Amino acid sequence: MVRMTETGLIVSIFAATQIVDGVALDPLRFLVAIASALLYVLIGEPNGLFASWRGAPLRQELLRVLAIWSITLTISAFLIQTVFPDEPGLSISSLWLWGAGTLVSLLLWRTSFRFLLGAFRGTGLNRRRVAIAPAGPLGSEVGRTIMDMPQAGMKVVGWFDDRDPHGIRAPEIHPDRILGDLEELVAQAKEGKFDRVYLCFPLAATDRVKLLIQRLADTTASVYIVPDFFTFNLLNSRILNLGRFAAISVFELPYNETDWYLKRGFDIVFALGFLAVAGIPMLIIAALVKITSPGPAVFKQNRYGIDGKPIQVWKFRSMRVMDNGEKVEQAKKGDARVTPLGAFLRKSSIDEFPQFINVLQGTMSVVGPRPHAIAHNEEYRRKIHGYMLRHKVKPGITGWAQVNGWRGETDTLDKMEKRIEFDLDYIRNWSIWLDLKISFLTFWQLVFKPSKNAF
Repeated sequence: MVRMTETGLIVSIFAATQIVDGVALDPLRFLVAIASALLYVLIGEPNGLFASWRGAPLRQELLRVLAIWSITLTISAFLIQTVFPDEPGLSISSLWLWGAGTLVSLLLWRTSFRFLLGAFRGTGLNRRRVAIAPAGPLGSEVGRTIMDMPQAGMKVVGWFDDRDPHGIRAPEIHPDRILGDLEELVAQAKEGKFDRVYLCFPLAATDRVKLLIQRLADTTASVYIVPDFFTFNLLNSRILNLGRFAAISVFELPYNETDWYLKRGFDIVFALGFLAVAGIPMLIIAALVKITSPGPAVFKQNRYGIDGKPIQVWKFRSMRVMDNGEKVEQAKKGDARVTPLGAFLRKSSIDEFPQFINVLQGTMSVVGPRPHAIAHNEEYRRKIHGYMLRHKVKPGITGWAQVNGWRGETDTLDKMEKRIEFDLDYIRNWSIWLDLKISFLTFWQLVFKPSKNAF
């Protein structure tokens, strides 16, 4: 139904824009609309657009629609303009009107459908009855998560646990909600009292889980394993298919292939727009750097990029020295190495402007964890657990840590730990909207709230 509705919306909005342009929907235009709708389905299918979103946040679903339709529109507009450059009703303005109207319609449809489905499930219809075992901390957390998502249409019937009730059971689970031991779980599952069973055992209980799964195979319940990964610092965990096996990623990129293209597109458009405006002022700044102190106008420092691979990060030279070896001393307040012009460039962050060239090269992103000198990476990776996980994405000109105040000198270990905490939080929660938010906050802070930590 979702596929049919959304292809219908794409074709209908296309027809409406043609009417607005005073053009009849002849067979040629109808074929163009149908082809675009099919392209949307073909791109969306392998990217999970039409999979079950039960239990997933609405924001995540809408972002996926935005990404898939943006790619579809870009491809369709390019092909249409290439094949029918002078066809009435197929101009760039008409295509963008169609694209905007379709996007709004798709987002409203998905939101409305989710709301109506949630209301429908709230009446008790189409709800999945859920059993959880055992009643430990992980089982308690899984149950709380399900109960916090009533729109997902799942109801926790109870927990099953064969351990001492005065032992390590989660205290937040009331004894009345524990319906029996694991034998009782199997028995009730055979009677069809549950639609789903979530097994939340620790990793060490492999044999117990295997035996329980074998016994639950004699039931009609859907069985899910929730691994006890609370002891790990998870980074975008997801399940991957490896032939006939399923592999669970512990440390992974925050975006899929579609999201990667969306972020890369944002980087290119933003960087080109910025350089178009700031290109001439940057040439003047480069000349001033060259005139006011000996040395090159642009300093290229070795740093780590994505996957920890060395890259060269460009900056307007702001110091009399160009440290780039095994020992790099951070700039401090009143640092004698900083030139008078360099002090202004660093305070205003203008020294970072050449990094938009790095963005076009593909070694950096507009938004991401700030790259550190290789010497600092080697120092802090030994002191801070999970430090190198920040290199799962491209480094950025600005980042979540910077707009939250963790910019400049890190003269104590706890300051660097807070910066890394925000970097990893950004990677876990990445979205194109978060990139836009950070970009806006960066501009706002540079203009109205200049940092006191930039030396």
